[in-house]
Amino acid sequence: MILLIAGLFGVITGWLDLNALNQAGDVVSDLFIRMLKLISLPIIFFALVSTLSGMGEASEVKRLGGQVLKYTVITTLIAATVALVLYLFIAPAGKAGALAGAAEPSGPSGSYWPYLLGVIPASFIEPFYTHNVMGVLFLALLLSAAIMALEKRHKTVLHAFFDSMFAAIMKMTGLILKLMPLAVWAFVNQFIHDLQSQKILQDLGLYLMCVVLANIVQAGLMLPLLLRFKGISPWQTMRAMWPALTVAFFAKSSAAALPYAVDCAEKNMGVQSKVARFSLPLCITVNMNACAAFILITVLFVSQSNGVLFSPLELLSWIIIASIAAIGNAGVPMGCYMLSSAFLAAMGVPLQLLVIILPFYALIDMLESAINVWSDSCVTALVNADLLPAMELAEGENQVEHNGSDPT
Repeated sequence: MILLIAGLFGVITGWLDLNALNQAGDVVSDLFIRMLKLISLPIIFFALVSTLSGMGEASEVKRLGGQVLKYTVITTLIAATVALVLYLFIAPAGKAGALAGAAEPSGPSGSYWPYLLGVIPASFIEPFYTHNVMGVLFLALLLSAAIMALEKRHKTVLHAFFDSMFAAIMKMTGLILKLMPLAVWAFVNQFIHDLQSQKILQDLGLYLMCVVLANIVQAGLMLPLLLRFKGISPWQTMRAMWPALTVAFFAKSSAAALPYAVDCAEKNMGVQSKVARFSLPLCITVNMNACAAFILITVLFVSQSNGVLFSPLELLSWIIIASIAAIGNAGVPMGCYMLSSAFLAAMGVPLQLLVIILPFYALIDMLESAINVWSDSCVTALVNADLLPAMELAEGENQVEHNGSDPT
């Protein structure tokens, strides 16, 4: 509510076009962008490392975790791909901008090898001071893989360290977000002051339609197709998980719906307890289909609206980047929005339009939370279908061994 009030005040002061207020808005917006850039790459790095380094290592945990991560990666990549296809079709930033990326790549011309080699930095700190987002992602994945391969005692210490660092960065983020109403006023004031036509409003409407439609296609078509492929009824799964989806929608939180999701999975879907109680908490952390779609569409829309051009390879690479970012989101409040701003700030893209999107994010967040829980439920159902025969066989063998050892 306070953000809506700040936005409304920005509309009023923007139309009044007072020089003193315009200068104040410029100062506030510049300071806010500087603070976002300050935390942009650390958020991406520590979110990924703290999440991935906490994966289990016992054999059963590996087996369950491997299945969950497999379907998490599959569904997240599908969500990002659907988002890119819809973005290119709807072209909220304008058809010309989308086509220009194919004609004038922003990466190196003639060969993509320099661009691909740039993903691997020459030193550990280089991607941070050069704002190389792909380099930061590469370092985070490499370091996470190394930590997961360590002995348990080293792994525990390092995971605690990076988890604490991520908590500290998010505490900084929380302090910066307290200035969000002032920033919304400043950016909306600038937006209204600079508004020369209705085109940006039309583009914003197309952007919102693109985000919503990408989520609906993922939830209503792609995930049910995966369930059908495994012989699972999407309709029965939806009915079984409906109470948890309702809680997620109105609470705007996947974590808040977790107890309901576990209960519905065990009692209504018939998922084995060990699967439900392992898969759903892990999915709440790493499986965020709607977040991948939001990051991809938002970053491309804001970038292209500010004249940034993308080559075909760069557009395709955003499927991977958005998927990795969504998996490493770690359930942070407003995580999708903050990661989008982190990418844009690291790319040097002006963030005024992103702040204009903020008042609409509350509504988007409700839909995304429900769809994330629906995706978690689908992944859990798929994992249960894969592991159920092996679990029943193992239980049968254990029962036979137990009976055979009884004295008769």
